[in-house]
Amino acid sequence: MKKLLFILSGLLLTSGLWAQEPVNEELVTAIRKHGLDQSQAMKTAQLMMDVYGPRLTGSPMLEKATEWAIGQLEEWGMENVHTEEWGPFGRSWELQHFEMHAHTPTYWSVIGVPKAWSPSVKADEAEVIYLEANTKEELDAYKGKLKGKIILVDTLRSIEEWFDAPARRYESDDLLDMANADMPTPRPRRNYNTTGGFSFNKYLWETLAEEDPIAVLDRSYKGDLGTVFVSGARTGEWGSYREEGTKVVPQITLAVEHYNRIFRLLQQGIPVKLSLDLKARYYNPDDGMERNIIAEIPGTDLKDEVVIFGAHFDSWHAATGATDNGAGSTVMMEAARILQEVIKETGVKPRRTLRLALWTGEEQGLYGSRGYVGEHYAEFPEGTYNPQSIKPAQEKVSAYYNLDNGTGKIRGVYLQGNQAVGPIFRSWLEPFKDLEAGTLTLSNTGGTDHLAFDAVGIPGFQFIQDPMAYFTRTHHSNMDNLDHLVEDDLKQAATIIASFVMHTAMRDELLPRKPLDLGEARSEE
Repeated sequence: MKKLLFILSGLLLTSGLWAQEPVNEELVTAIRKHGLDQSQAMKTAQLMMDVYGPRLTGSPMLEKATEWAIGQLEEWGMENVHTEEWGPFGRSWELQHFEMHAHTPTYWSVIGVPKAWSPSVKADEAEVIYLEANTKEELDAYKGKLKGKIILVDTLRSIEEWFDAPARRYESDDLLDMANADMPTPRPRRNYNTTGGFSFNKYLWETLAEEDPIAVLDRSYKGDLGTVFVSGARTGEWGSYREEGTKVVPQITLAVEHYNRIFRLLQQGIPVKLSLDLKARYYNPDDGMERNIIAEIPGTDLKDEVVIFGAHFDSWHAATGATDNGAGSTVMMEAARILQEVIKETGVKPRRTLRLALWTGEEQGLYGSRGYVGEHYAEFPEGTYNPQSIKPAQEKVSAYYNLDNGTGKIRGVYLQGNQAVGPIFRSWLEPFKDLEAGTLTLSNTGGTDHLAFDAVGIPGFQFIQDPMAYFTRTHHSNMDNLDHLVEDDLKQAATIIASFVMHTAMRDELLPRKPLDLGEARSEE
């Protein structure tokens, strides 16, 4: 039955489009040579992660990484290399030092990572208490009792030993299920300027800011063996930690084993005292703006049309941002380098302009890509991700290709419900069957920068990647380092994406588009 469904799925993707999409074998051969046999992906990755990681949006290290990336792209011969502003983002933050130690009932070094935008704090042998409150009334009972204390806000989380490897690749049945997926349901139009009634979490963080504890500790919501998953600090309003004058309580996420140990001791009535030293720095750019990195390979007869390929360059701060998303940025930079080498070798120049984009602010809300799309391709009413009107340049973009799911090799493409591109992509994947890339799914996938383009009617695609240990070990964790990148996977992904980008640039027509429902929105033309 599954084989029958797979055949039917292929027929659905090709029905009505019997002409085979051409594949330039000369280009593919040259791309494979420079992508697989003469790769520089790992060299780029090592610089990006070991030297210029982490790359938290707004941080000094991101600024240094941006300068390095610009220099590298210029060295490879990319043209029109520049940055484009978006924002304002707000105040920036840099972690400068952190350590934490337990002193009772015995000494041990505590594994933890401060949440981004936590302020500096230092304390010696401070008392730890558990804040057991789930209602306003229960929380009010703690008022006047939290100052000078270190607060636990989570309960125990039980963990189980691993009997299966945390990393995996997609099996044939997984890929078959993707290929047989139905047309996705359209996303609802959402307005993010929402107001509601009482929120306990909002009241909790407002109360903690008023009570002024030394620090608030939580535990990783997943992971074990010292892996800590951490992002930004909490305040009463989401994102307000970036606003000048907002008081942020120091917050630290602990490895679950260490959090559980402290919690169990308190449950048994055994006092726990912790020392911590957190040094961090806030600073404000002159205008509060942040920057995306843009670079191009000029087109020829269709140079006013573009093919965009990109990944987010920013990361969280607990490690060096290797799988999230140094891998994607490495692959896209490598794809650009491959294409430059192929053009030199073959003399074949792209008809459309090729544009590489490395986004920032993705981790805080896709700000960089949304800002870029809002600047060039659509108007967005404040507080919504739904385009109000379309700008003329939108019609000149053939496609946007994105990579942002870790180090895993490419297994195919999420079509985002764009059924008409199926036969085209199937032809373009054919030369890479030996690299195990061949699955097309009508399914949507979310959470990354292609959504900004898809939302305004530009064909935007994320590639299917092997999951590896992305969500179990490295995504937003202190283990997201170069050691978890797979070189052969990076080479494979860069090679396939370079081919997709070049073939998109050489078509007579732009890629097919889905209908765009703007509701009450209107075109500017």
